[in-house]
Amino acid sequence: MDENILIAKNLVKTYTQRSGRFGFGSTQVKALNDVSISLSAGKTLAVVGESGSGKSTLARCLLQLQPLDSGEVLFQGQDLARLQPSALREMRKNLQMVFQDPFASLNPRMRVGEIVGEGLLIHDIGNAAEQQKKVLAMLKRVGLTEADMQKYPHEFSGGQRQRIGIARALVLQPQVVVCDEPVSALDVSIQAQILLLLKELQQEMALSYIFISHDLRVVRHIADDMVVMYRGQVVEQGAVADIYVRPAHAYTQNLLAAIPGKRVVSG
Repeated sequence: MDENILIAKNLVKTYTQRSGRFGFGSTQVKALNDVSISLSAGKTLAVVGESGSGKSTLARCLLQLQPLDSGEVLFQGQDLARLQPSALREMRKNLQMVFQDPFASLNPRMRVGEIVGEGLLIHDIGNAAEQQKKVLAMLKRVGLTEADMQKYPHEFSGGQRQRIGIARALVLQPQVVVCDEPVSALDVSIQAQILLLLKELQQEMALSYIFISHDLRVVRHIADDMVVMYRGQVVEQGAVADIYVRPAHAYTQNLLAAIPGKRVVSG
């Protein structure tokens, strides 16, 4: 039986939206409505759904980048939602994120070496020489070079920028990485390269991934288990192989039916 490394229980997150002709009214929108998930150590859990399903809100709430209304996020026996800021900051070394847009997630005024090494500085890991050594090793591992350390993000392609984003997340040697639509902004051929890199790094570094995506074709190639979200709720979960062949929920069936050439057997 797989050991769970991250468990989220009964997560609720509500937003207030302006409404009415002049925006004087407001409505409550539940982005997360009693969401519970578990991530097995060394595995990839995909969270899938269309835009507005709540999956990116879930990603940010898991890492406490956004506060929850209620619920628990358990990691190493501690509820992240109840940690003091200093304790949460320390815990974040083990919980990192790869963002969706490699064009927007990198500071354009920082050199690549500074971007990748920023986490080492924040967490006071090693001296300057040791930090530079770690940064260089990670950049090389994701397919970049020593010369790239002195360049700025605008000098790289989208795929290369996402490699920088991956290096930034992994240089701290985290245990859990949340990947929020990490290949959706990339060309299909580049997507395949990044997915292969993520899988190789998972094996080498014993990483556990939460992989947020709207594309079930991508999910099939990287994930072990899958959670399907619809309007802030989990409507189906299980092994990817099982859900892909025999989805139980009508929403999941519709998502799979939208894949060109895919035949779906309803469960």
